[in-house]
Amino acid sequence: MRQLHFQPIAGKALDILDVILHTPEVASCKKVFADVRMVCEELVVNVVDYAYPERTDGYLDVEIEKDEHAITIRLKDGGVAFNPLEVEAPDITKPLEERQTGGLGIFIMLKKMDAVNYEYTDSENILTIKKWL
Repeated sequence: MRQLHFQPIAGKALDILDVILHTPEVASCKKVFADVRMVCEELVVNVVDYAYPERTDGYLDVEIEKDEHAITIRLKDGGVAFNPLEVEAPDITKPLEERQTGGLGIFIMLKKMDAVNYEYTDSENILTIKKWL
């Protein structure tokens, strides 16, 4: 398992994403790379932009595990508790100008990943995503 620690994270979403995407575990997932990239980008940007509204010194820990069947990525942060699985799905049947803001990234994550789990433990958000290879 690869473990990555990022701190501080303010303004560093693209740098963090770049490190994650260039790990051998993620980079070698050729067939599912686009889906993994899209979802990781959404998750990293959300943590960087929203997890620490009062502080700029937040952290993000990322664990990446890959075997012959799946890639699993776990993101942990000590920011504001937020369960993305409780967010109401956007109504994608409405025209763009009539849709509510927010929720589309979470909707995409749930559609693109094969398993998504959230827990809040020891004052940490822990979001785990899995994609079958």
